[in-house]
Amino acid sequence: MTKPLPIIIDTDPGQDDAVAILLALASPELEVLGITAVAGNVPLALTEINARRICELAGRPDIRVFAGAARPILRPLKTAEHVHGQTGLDGPVWPEPKMPLQKQHAVDFIVDTLMTHEAGIITLCVLGPMTNIALALIREPKIASRIKRIVAMGGGYFEGGNITPAAEFNIYVDPHAARVVFEAGIPITLVPLDCTHQALSTAARIEKFRGIKNKSGPAIAAMLSFSERFDEQKYGTDGAPLHDPCVMAWLLKPELFQSRDVNVGIECESELTMGATVVDWWRVTKRKPNTTVCRSINAQGFFDLLTGRIAGLP
Repeated sequence: MTKPLPIIIDTDPGQDDAVAILLALASPELEVLGITAVAGNVPLALTEINARRICELAGRPDIRVFAGAARPILRPLKTAEHVHGQTGLDGPVWPEPKMPLQKQHAVDFIVDTLMTHEAGIITLCVLGPMTNIALALIREPKIASRIKRIVAMGGGYFEGGNITPAAEFNIYVDPHAARVVFEAGIPITLVPLDCTHQALSTAARIEKFRGIKNKSGPAIAAMLSFSERFDEQKYGTDGAPLHDPCVMAWLLKPELFQSRDVNVGIECESELTMGATVVDWWRVTKRKPNTTVCRSINAQGFFDLLTGRIAGLP
């Protein structure tokens, strides 16, 4: 059996972040070294609590959770309670977590972990704004060459944006951090809205989660039933995009995705298009490819993977 892939999950939970974390914890191919929380969907004071709630739901209070950046590098924090509810995980009734928050800052944990492990073995799974990752790169530039890959949910090109006409939420919240990350020379896989908008949590798919005989299945059904109401109304679809679990799915089953190696730049100057991911899909510039951008996903294969793995949790 091959050794599991060591990962750090950087996240701002969020119902879809919660499902992504549960998928990672349910997959023996992945070794979660730690979870770093960042402000995004809701403020940091809630995202670090939510990360611990999810670990306890999965029966994994041994996972270390670290609190990171409470705001973007340059801009005021924009949150998304209108989608995720006041807690960020509205839907189920959550107990207060018993597992402790680690005392070390998330940025220090990221730097120390990358500097003390063998170079080129750790993958960063980035599910929210990239503030923690950018701050780690600024603090210790040597980590760039030690990261195996960054797999991130963010951006949109053909689909446009979901928080402004031009920008996807994760990138928009901290575009300056995203620019630092995309210009660092690290192998990046980006799962944008173009891909995640094909992975809809329809009523039938939510019922499959509800039918799983463990704690996590019904909790996912409750979370998605709450969070999808916003996108269903917005897009007029049966079900809402399930964004962040696509990051874990790409690591577990990359054959579910179609992608292309292209250049991605981040817009930080124009207020009108702030946070836009400028994807040179047709290679019309001479800018060197810096990102594997996923264009489409086998949605049914993705949900089969998800329900199958979640069913294995306690």
